[in-house]
Formats: sequence, C-alpha cells, structure tokens
Amino acid sequence: MSEPEYPPLSSLKTGIRCRCPRCGEGPMLEGYLTIRKSCPNCGLSYAFADPADGPAFFVMSVVGIVGMALFMAFEFTVHPPIWVHFVFTFPLIAAMCLGILRPFKGWMIASQYRHKALEARF
Repeated sequence: MSEPEYPPLSSLKTGIRCRCPRCGEGPMLEGYLTIRKSCPNCGLSYAFADPADGPAFFVMSVVGIVGMALFMAFEFTVHPPIWVHFVFTFPLIAAMCLGILRPFKGWMIASQYRHKALEARF
C-alpha cells in the first residue's frame, strides 16, 4: 500500500492559517505558539519544524518599522501628553506584535516543509 499523494500547497496560505503544510487541513499549533507533535489529519510529523526565534525577529522588525513610523507621525502632528502613549500607543504596538506572531510562525514552519529546509552541514 503506497502513501497517499498530496498536492503541493502554498506555504503562505497554509502558514498564515496555521494549517498543516502537507494536507492543509489539520491544525499546526496547539495553544498559542506550541507546535504539535504531528498533524491530526494526515499524520505528518512536525519534528522537522524549528523556527527558533525567526518569527519573533521578523515580527519585531516589521512592527518596529511600521509602529515607529506611525508613532512618530502621531507624536509630531498631535503632540499628545506622555500618558496617551502609555495608554494607547504602547498597548497597540504590543497587540500588533502578538497579533501577527502566530501567522509568521506558521508561515516559517510551512516554508521549512515546502523547501525541505535542514540544519546546515559543513
């Protein structure tokens, strides 16, 4: 009996939805950021998945650039008191980071599967 064929799926689409990169159906993560042992739908082992700090780095970079641009535009045009930044701006930046961290992690894991990424060997 041969293993079923799975069509190649977009790592971006399956990753952002945090779905299995092989079947596109089973959830890839359990909880907020914990990687499952395997896909409950097709049985793909996620032992290959090691995104490490990559998602956090890219999220901080993206949110840092966009968030700081918006922060500076708000500061230079409105000149709000500092408490406004503590109450609104900083929680908004934190929410942006937490909001896109999970899709970035899913995308990196799906990309590792799609491109058969391995640890470097010298």
